[in-house]
Amino acid sequence: MAYSLPDLPYDYSALEPHIDAKTMEIHHTKHHQTYVDKLNAAIEGNDSLQYDHVDELLKNFDSVPEDVKTPVRNHGGGHSNHTLFWTIMGPDAGGEPSGEIASAIDDAFGSFKEFRDKFNTAATNHFGSGWAWLVLDAGKADVISLPNQDSPLMQGKVPLLGLDVWEHAYYLKYQNKRPDYIEAWWNVVNWDAVNERLTAAR
Repeated sequence: MAYSLPDLPYDYSALEPHIDAKTMEIHHTKHHQTYVDKLNAAIEGNDSLQYDHVDELLKNFDSVPEDVKTPVRNHGGGHSNHTLFWTIMGPDAGGEPSGEIASAIDDAFGSFKEFRDKFNTAATNHFGSGWAWLVLDAGKADVISLPNQDSPLMQGKVPLLGLDVWEHAYYLKYQNKRPDYIEAWWNVVNWDAVNERLTAAR
């Protein structure tokens, strides 16, 4: 079963002015599509790597044969990370979370502000390409950053919220000002979707 590029749940311009339409279009149709295509090429003909969802492949990363481990890490991770990324953003979003995710954040970090500060630091200070993550680790929320397209799923953690800090995610609009991109991104976080991920994980 070949993996395919998921449709965006909104128009490319829906996250304006925070994330521009051209960046969204290139990010989705070029970058994400390339991850899908290269993942499919890497696992073609290997029935043991054919899962209904790419996340299951990454959860079983330790059992991936050595000869395809690197492309599965890079392109499987890229496919999974971006599939999540599109869904945890949306128009008319942002603000502070409510419900279960708000409680989980308060329990783990003390307050939403403390969580946001820790997440911003992880995203800003991450060297090179990668992601900042809010994950569920052994039932508790935590903030981590990972290089390239590595997925928290490979470490047995559940990704709840992720921010792409590869330059292709922001350079057209923000150039080298990653902190400005991070600040703008909070205005498009879809907390309802994050809550759904937390509920499913529990």
